[in-house]
Amino acid sequence: MLDGQIIALMLEEAGATQGQIRRAMPAVMAKAQDLYVRRVPDLKSKVCPGARRLLYKLARRQVRTGLVTGNLSRIGWKKIERAGLLPYLHYGAFAEFADERRKLVAHAIGRARREGWITSRSMIALVGDHENDILAAQANGIPIVSVATGVSPAADLALLKPDFLIDDLRSFPWQELSLE
Repeated sequence: MLDGQIIALMLEEAGATQGQIRRAMPAVMAKAQDLYVRRVPDLKSKVCPGARRLLYKLARRQVRTGLVTGNLSRIGWKKIERAGLLPYLHYGAFAEFADERRKLVAHAIGRARREGWITSRSMIALVGDHENDILAAQANGIPIVSVATGVSPAADLALLKPDFLIDDLRSFPWQELSLE
């Protein structure tokens, strides 16, 4: 679920009506982000194996990389900063940009095209660790590198037939994606 969906569900379970949720959402989202960015711990030890090296290698090849996350923008960027990965990511698509992950992926691709960072011949791939990432990539017609380092077991990810299923980012499929 995206952060906005989680907040709406929490408010609904607390008894708020849809109208109240709609009216309160901007203020609640702003407050949630304010609280998170002040309290987020250091996340460098939480970075998935191989992620830092992958992003470094992509940067050396001048590959434009973006972040697609269900987090609200300030929360997403703060997590990336606290993980020490901020220098590698150029743009993002966040929970307030769309109501579904597949739409976030479409938003990110659209922005990259509008900015001239990619063309119709550019290799585009999504790297994710959840079933929803696989579905989002498939909905947008792009390859998915599914990584079994998140909460979803590899067997569950495999059921959705990702293009690539790897244990962690140390075994990123460079050659298969024509990035070597």
